Amino acid sequence: MRRTASVAVALAAMASGLVSAVPATAAGTPAASSSVDWTDCGTQNNPTMQCATIEVPLDHSEPDGEQIGIAVNRIPGTAGTSQGPLLVNPGGPGGSGRGLAAYVARALPPDVASQYDVIGFDPRGVGQSEPALECAPGYFDATRPDSVPYSRDVLRENVERAADFAADCATRHAGVLEHIHTRNAARDMDAIRAALGAEKINYFGYSYGTYLGSVYGKLFPDHVRRMVLDSIVDPTAAWYEANINQNYAFDDRFKAFTAWIADHDATYGLGTDADKVEALWYDVRTEMRTDPAEDVVGPAEFEESFLAGGYYNGYWPPMAEAFAAYVNDGDEQALLDLYDTFGKVTGTNGYSVYTAVECRDASWPRDWKTWARDAQHTYRKAPFLTWSNTWYNAPCAFWPHQGLQQMDVRNKDLPPVLLLQATEDAATPYSGGVKMHKLLKGSRLVVEEDGGNHGISLGGNACVDRYLVDYLADGTLPAAHGGADATCETLPDPEPAGASAQRLSTPQPSAARTDGAVLHHLIGQRR
Repeated sequence: MRRTASVAVALAAMASGLVSAVPATAAGTPAASSSVDWTDCGTQNNPTMQCATIEVPLDHSEPDGEQIGIAVNRIPGTAGTSQGPLLVNPGGPGGSGRGLAAYVARALPPDVASQYDVIGFDPRGVGQSEPALECAPGYFDATRPDSVPYSRDVLRENVERAADFAADCATRHAGVLEHIHTRNAARDMDAIRAALGAEKINYFGYSYGTYLGSVYGKLFPDHVRRMVLDSIVDPTAAWYEANINQNYAFDDRFKAFTAWIADHDATYGLGTDADKVEALWYDVRTEMRTDPAEDVVGPAEFEESFLAGGYYNGYWPPMAEAFAAYVNDGDEQALLDLYDTFGKVTGTNGYSVYTAVECRDASWPRDWKTWARDAQHTYRKAPFLTWSNTWYNAPCAFWPHQGLQQMDVRNKDLPPVLLLQATEDAATPYSGGVKMHKLLKGSRLVVEEDGGNHGISLGGNACVDRYLVDYLADGTLPAAHGGADATCETLPDPEPAGASAQRLSTPQPSAARTDGAVLHHLIGQRR
């Protein structure tokens, strides 16, 4: 049951539990030691932003061998005393961190942001980094096969599609693909640190970025000053098991969405019974097999259009409105607009890096029967995402390079790490935060009770943000309590907004919803 106490009450109640666990010392990085050739690339919102490319070895075991380029940007700090570089990552894998740097620099209080050089970067293979991966152009073009294999032909089509994607990646990026994985991304981060002339870095990662941060901490514990991990990947489940865990969590979150629609029947007119609303959604999904909306939105596109709602409840009102418009009025354009806003994928760079990293990071089943058995079992209990997620990761069954041995990130050598986690997070279920808390000695876990959004800091929750800001300002952390070291109440679910289909991408009017919408645009989906 959702608690009703105000954020202000929660803040007052927790104030006595704060202790200063990390000394407030400056990084002390002489500017003269930096070897980065920065150029101005400012924008209206971030006029001081600078950009550069840092060369790193393709194969870190051969530092003098072939070099590749990592695109970086920074929002320079302006305070008299610097706390050094703050590297940020939005997740994915496959997400660009350059946009997140600008967001973090604006979202943090100016007196804190000014103490850091906020550094964004495109991990190897991503965005402006070179070479950038781009496998199987057009892979996500509509209309795709139904993800639910209701016939042998549909099953075969999906399997062949995944195998063809892996084969195309192997052909297009031979010689590069085997070097795209999290350990090398972490080594690239350390190359960025060295190029900046910093002895230590501060790090702030969301989602998959939490795993990247933990791997960096394992490889370079002496180079970490402060670290914040928000919405935490279970580092012991990378990656096959983690995706199965996601299926169950997303199904629960989808049920929360349909229950919310039922609670607002006066607005959407789809009934007051949450189970019947959910069943109606699946009925419409099945209809799309033979009658795609506007000849574009088939079952696969339909379910992808609603996936973002599992990451952020601020998207629920426009999603519910489009669904109701179709059911009540036969408005196919509403579903097409929804797909264009939340489901459509243009280009395959992000997905190409996603598969390259996850397929290489750890071992995956190579026998398709294992995938099919696990998917069938999971689908019976969690139908919303199971088959879609299975096909999203299925290229790993055919990947040209074997996965590495899963890394053990347990660590007693890091300074205390701040962990932030919502209890109902679908993309990175709560158990991942608990597991990371146990593996990183001295870490502190701040929990958003009943929260279902993915990425909980700098999105409008003042309680969560207070812990983040205090830690970045001077190292203050909540006192250790063994389990959750501090708790915050979640923000209320949104109210129906009445936004038209033409304004689906417009955030909710409140500051919290606006912050959340912008943040969740930056955080990579699927992890």
